[in-house]
Amino acid sequence: MTFQRKLNLYIFLFLYFFLMLSSPAYSEKIYLGIDQLFTSNYSNLLQGRKVGLITHHAAINREGLNSVEIFKRNSMKYPYKLTALYAPEHGITGAAHASEFIKDAKDSDNIPIYSLHGKTKRLNDSMVKNVDLLVYDMQDIGSRSYTYITTLFYVMEEAAKYKIPLIVLDRPNPINGLVVDGPMFDEKWRSMVGHIDIPYCHGMTVGELATFFNDEYKIGCNLQVIPMKGWKRPMSFYETGLDWIPTSPNIPEPSTPLFYPITGIIGELNLVNIGIGYTLPFKLIGAPWINANALAQALNKQKFPGVTFKSFYYKPFYGKFANKDCEGVLIVVTNPLVYQPVSTQYLIIGLLKSLYPKEFKQAWEKSKHRKDMFCKVNGTDEVYNIIDTQNHIVWKLKALHQKRREKFLVKRKKYLINTYASP
Repeated sequence: MTFQRKLNLYIFLFLYFFLMLSSPAYSEKIYLGIDQLFTSNYSNLLQGRKVGLITHHAAINREGLNSVEIFKRNSMKYPYKLTALYAPEHGITGAAHASEFIKDAKDSDNIPIYSLHGKTKRLNDSMVKNVDLLVYDMQDIGSRSYTYITTLFYVMEEAAKYKIPLIVLDRPNPINGLVVDGPMFDEKWRSMVGHIDIPYCHGMTVGELATFFNDEYKIGCNLQVIPMKGWKRPMSFYETGLDWIPTSPNIPEPSTPLFYPITGIIGELNLVNIGIGYTLPFKLIGAPWINANALAQALNKQKFPGVTFKSFYYKPFYGKFANKDCEGVLIVVTNPLVYQPVSTQYLIIGLLKSLYPKEFKQAWEKSKHRKDMFCKVNGTDEVYNIIDTQNHIVWKLKALHQKRREKFLVKRKKYLINTYASP
């Protein structure tokens, strides 16, 4: 090997190890709430208790073990009894599709699994008759319309009603703990896809949200949050070094939560294909009537922060425009710390409306039966009304609820966990 090749190799190795060591994912090991619970600092909270666990398949610890298995394995070491399990949307295994009715069942050890996404969305007398401690451990995706945080709110209200203490085991916001974007919430649109007045992207963890809910909504829950160790607010999930388990069938990768708030709202109207039915859910916008190059150029010309758009051609396997040739854009998040996902979505809607007025109007008219769900997901009907009645919509939508968001940011500060701040 020549001297120059050796030098190049040494430079490469130096840079490689420097980047590895300086990366947030490797600078400090991350211990989730479930990891912290079974340490001397917190394990006494379980002793002698009959535990009801609200969880799902995606709730794993840093070694990749599922929460249900962890609770079963530790029940002899810290004498408590796991007496009930509670399943959210998509079920305890995650196999069910969106909005699918979940039935009560029993697991392999005959522990009852009560559905919180079936006949009832709330705990009731029969579900808590053999429980004196509730534990919530679920991986959320950082957007208000994902039902897991509504389930948390309902659990807290019922825990207060039945006077049962609740422990929330904290987990990362997979977008990060900084991005706050999108409209606030109007109470008349309350549903499973929106229940509390926070922005669509709130930049909080489930533990932080729990304390926010409890104080701001005067729930009165006997609440304790077990924080993570090592997680910092700027981290997206892929920077944590932790394994990702799909939280639902269309959130397959740790990067998918970054894209859910960029396309999920427009997906409710079924105007275009958003990658569902193809291999890139939430990462695409496409339709047979779109010109890929023209749309990509128009979007990139706006220079929205943290995103870029690539021309893309594909044929969905199922769903909207199944087996039809589609053109559109592949969305690339270049900087998740500065991107504005919901505002970017409104940009996409605005440009589709201006570039393809005839096709957009036809699709819009066909979608009006979806207005109610669209407004529930947005948390307001103002977005729908602006799109429906006005021609130049992007900046009006981007500015919507700006003052309310600013008030939220001030209020939010006291609920942020101090140890999550960057050094």
